[in-house]
Amino acid sequence: MGSDGFESKKLGGPPAGGSGQGRIGQGEYSSGASRDPAIDAFSGLGDAAANLVEISGVIKWFDASKGYGFIVPDNGWPDVLLHVTVLRRDGYQTAYEGARLVVECVQRAKGYQAFRIVSMDESTAIHPAQMLPPRTHVTVTPTSGLERAQVKWFNRLRGFGFLTCGEGTPDIFVHMETLRRFGMTELRPGQFVLVRFGPGSKGMMAAEIHPESGPSALSSH
Repeated sequence: MGSDGFESKKLGGPPAGGSGQGRIGQGEYSSGASRDPAIDAFSGLGDAAANLVEISGVIKWFDASKGYGFIVPDNGWPDVLLHVTVLRRDGYQTAYEGARLVVECVQRAKGYQAFRIVSMDESTAIHPAQMLPPRTHVTVTPTSGLERAQVKWFNRLRGFGFLTCGEGTPDIFVHMETLRRFGMTELRPGQFVLVRFGPGSKGMMAAEIHPESGPSALSSH
């Protein structure tokens, strides 16, 4: 199945209070210490189930042992919660990172949650057996100050991307491990960031990276 079958319908406006920055990292679903979010997969929906919105997106991560994971919507909305109970009810055993899917979702107190899986395409998924072991981070000595740069390209599944400080300047390679070191989880094309960089094995490489609002800003999860 090609990606043409997964065009986002972008129904309605963006969720209240969100502009695509409500990214949630693994294990950060609830501030409550011990509650299993899968317990509440269908409880308390009430009339909200009548207000389903269809979105397409990619599995960001899914942990069967935790009983949930998250979808990154194509339309820029915050991550959508996906419970294992929804998967199992709709005939799926698990969800692999990178798989594309179309879901009907509903807005809950903590954000959007998948209510029904319309379709799933695993041709783009990364299966556990294909995942490479974590790389040892390469230390880069910065030769620049903290400069404003724009994201040219970034692929979370490949684990790297490139930044630019403007026309005529060399591209700056940025590795996923560098993002994680500074509390960031992903980059979007066109996004502006603050970066220190220096020469490395792949040309200019990011040694330090922060949201455009500065190192002290809270990063998007």
